[in-house]
Amino acid sequence: MKPSQFAKGFKARPDSTSSEKRTALDRLNAIDGIVDIQHVGQAANGRSSAFAAEEPSDIAAGPESDEYRAWRRANRYTAGQVIELPLKSIKPSPFNPRHFYLKTSIAELAVNLAKQGQQQAIHVIPDYENPGTFFVSDGGRRVRALKEANKESVKAVVVDLPVGIQSYKLGYDLNVQRDSQTVFDNAVVWRRFLDEKHFQSQRELADHLGLDESTIAVALSIAKLPENVMQEMVARPDRFGSNMAYQITRYHAARGSDATLRLINKITSDDLSTRQVADIVKGRASTQGAPKTPSRQRYAQRLEIKLDGVAVGDLKSYGEDRLELRLRGLSREKRDELLHQIETMLQSGQIRK
Repeated sequence: MKPSQFAKGFKARPDSTSSEKRTALDRLNAIDGIVDIQHVGQAANGRSSAFAAEEPSDIAAGPESDEYRAWRRANRYTAGQVIELPLKSIKPSPFNPRHFYLKTSIAELAVNLAKQGQQQAIHVIPDYENPGTFFVSDGGRRVRALKEANKESVKAVVVDLPVGIQSYKLGYDLNVQRDSQTVFDNAVVWRRFLDEKHFQSQRELADHLGLDESTIAVALSIAKLPENVMQEMVARPDRFGSNMAYQITRYHAARGSDATLRLINKITSDDLSTRQVADIVKGRASTQGAPKTPSRQRYAQRLEIKLDGVAVGDLKSYGEDRLELRLRGLSREKRDELLHQIETMLQSGQIRK
């Protein structure tokens, strides 16, 4: 079967040499190197990176497409240059690897951007059919936060990629490196790729992404969940990975959305393991009580712990000689600070051994 035009974009040109066969991420790394050099030059001469350079340049991060070269020369743009673009000219890419954006996360980033400004440029691709507009290749969360912070412009680097599999793969690779790509994003986007015939089969999709076909199959099964059910799990990727989400999918097929949402809440509140959830799915336990080992001890007291008004965990006492502290959702800085305070208390003798 003839591969789709979308899938073709993932393959190197037949006439390209081995040195020209760059992935989207390779090209981005080369561009970042140019950006670093330009930052040094700007600090030396005091000039900011305006949209139009004083002289057009043919410096580029490798072989260029004809469209990009024409656009770059027409706009006197130096490859890798950080420029200010109007936010209204930025639009989401139809091949964005992310589907879910948490409102709380966007709001927190908006506050940070309002105070400190944008520290990292996004990557955009010119829409050559609609001059003056750009697709986001990487940085959709920053764009949303800047809009929420009522900003009018965004710092961006214009990259030479076709809007399609290469731009998707760039964003996907970067998100995986940052641990911000979730199985739920994959589920929705990969299902759409197949529905829209960008790939003819899940085997073809797996080959192009460099993944096992089983990984694709699990994500596609999760895609059967309603979006509101997936939304409940997106905020807790540490609890709801692909294995847990797959068990949730099986439970949903048998019990429906309302029961599934109750199970998700129980998984979070009772810290159920994937095996425990699998037992519930198989009918060996009910959602009214998580399966417990005979030796599991009931706590005597429980103190809920809050930071800045938000519940982050609890302190439980067992019998006469045991305490258990469990905290989740902390930033690394807050976690390390609390750990240091506890160690200091123990070492200073404030808590007698």
